[in-house]
Amino acid sequence: MTTKEMLALAKKASYQAPALTNDIKNKAIYEMAKCIEEDTDKISAANKSDMENAKDRLSASMLDRLRLDEKRIKSMTDGMMQVAALPDPVGIVLSEDTRPNGLKITKKTVPLGVVAIIYESRPNVTSDAAVLCFKSSDVCVLRSGRDSYASASAITEAMRRGLINCGLCPDFINLVPDASRQSANELMTANGYVDVLIPRGGKGLIQSCLQNATVPCIETGTGICHVYVEKTADLEMAAKIIKNAKTSRPSVCNAEEVCLVDREIAAEFLPMLKSALDNVELRLDSEAAKIIDGTPAGELDFDTEFLDYILAVGIVSGVDEAIEHIAKHSTHHSDAIITRDDEAAKKFTENVDSAAVYVNASTRFTDGGEFGLGCEMGISTQKLHARGPMGLRELVSYKYIIKGNGQIR
Repeated sequence: MTTKEMLALAKKASYQAPALTNDIKNKAIYEMAKCIEEDTDKISAANKSDMENAKDRLSASMLDRLRLDEKRIKSMTDGMMQVAALPDPVGIVLSEDTRPNGLKITKKTVPLGVVAIIYESRPNVTSDAAVLCFKSSDVCVLRSGRDSYASASAITEAMRRGLINCGLCPDFINLVPDASRQSANELMTANGYVDVLIPRGGKGLIQSCLQNATVPCIETGTGICHVYVEKTADLEMAAKIIKNAKTSRPSVCNAEEVCLVDREIAAEFLPMLKSALDNVELRLDSEAAKIIDGTPAGELDFDTEFLDYILAVGIVSGVDEAIEHIAKHSTHHSDAIITRDDEAAKKFTENVDSAAVYVNASTRFTDGGEFGLGCEMGISTQKLHARGPMGLRELVSYKYIIKGNGQIR
């Protein structure tokens, strides 16, 4: 099957999806999760093949991003069950108004239609994206990267079997049959077939979609996340938060890439930071390099999403300079301040223009599951129409329904 033929089937299925009731959708989600659990061995085998094929191309942290084990597969199905438990986002009345001429205008949520997702080496995105689209009565067209294609194929096959077991059209969930650049370009330019395109991956993928897509596109993912240690901070708390933000899973977009430290506490805190991050390469600005040992920061180190055990470290003179630095280098994903000063926290949260702004907490919480969304489609770093972790409520649009009794204008 060609990509265009698949898109035609997806478009046809999108006319059926809005009629699905919440009970029907939830029953199908349970069945799809059951099929994934039944196919755990098959999915694991496919993932081992992906891992073997990618071992010479990907770093250790990116291989970890690709890896599926029983625990991660169970986490996928748990996320699906959490989505099933959420309210149906379709058909919600947002507002009602009766005009002076008697027209009754109702604003109601509706599905987006066909949602295409281009993603790279995270096979769990397959089930996350599919279940969110299905619960939102959208039809998904998934295009996996080559590194995770076998895993994505096995997951998609299980989910489509779940739909068939419930007597539903399997074309509600689709996986593009190849991972070539051509198939990505076809999705980017599938006007009339694709209603929304969501790229989920690295900077190169996202920029390619933004520059080449002729269908509506939502920018997600790239995270140059900052943690600023303000002069009144609890330094032990700061070290603990930074260790989590940088090392708990460095290959994901909500991992910290830059640490900013107030000059007044730098001499005390930087040795603590180095001790806490003994497995991390610290790339230091000229002032930080006078206090601790590390690698001199290069010209691009404060503008790089490392996705690895590397952290850029800089010294600033206070909250205003920290905000200025973040404004210059941030990708508007997630940024944090560690402080005991309420005024500093207020200034930081009001002036840092990112999708998620934290006070005394790790940036690793920017996640659909952690935000109570079940799972996520991606993390939008733009402002229209969605921002931050994208769950069910971000996968619907709305329309106006106008009822009259013969009014003319």
